[in-house]
Amino acid sequence: MNTAIILILGIPLIEIYLFIKVGSQIGALNTILLILTTAVVGIWYARYEGFNTLRSGMSQLVKNEVPLYEMVSGAAIAFAALLLILPGFATDIVGVLLVFPVTRKIILKKYSKKYSSKKKPKENNLVEGEYEDIEDKDGR
Repeated sequence: MNTAIILILGIPLIEIYLFIKVGSQIGALNTILLILTTAVVGIWYARYEGFNTLRSGMSQLVKNEVPLYEMVSGAAIAFAALLLILPGFATDIVGVLLVFPVTRKIILKKYSKKYSSKKKPKENNLVEGEYEDIEDKDGR
C-alpha cells in the first residue's frame, strides 16, 4: 500500500484515538485547552528557533560559506510549525522534537545518512587523450 495513503488515513485515526484517551482522563475542556496551548507555545518557540537559524545562516553567508545545515534546519522548523498548528497530540510530539535543536540535529543526521548517495566517487575521473587542430584549406 502506498505510504501517503497510510499516512493520510493513519494520522487522523491515531489523533482521534489520543483525543478520546486524553479526554477521558483530563476532560474535554482541558483537552481542548491543552491542544490550543501546545499550538500557541509551539508556534512561538518555532518562530524563536527560526530566527536563530536565520541568524546562523546569515553568519555563514558572511563567512562566505554555504549555509546548508541552516537551510535544511529552517525547512524542518517550518514543518514542525505546521505540525504544531495541526490539532493533535501525535503531531505535536513530532513537531516539538523537530523544534528543539538537539533532537532536530539527531533526526536530520539520521535521515541525511538514509537518503545520502551510497555511491563512492570513482578514483580516477581523468580521461587522457590527444588532440590536433585541423585547419581548412583556406587557413581558418
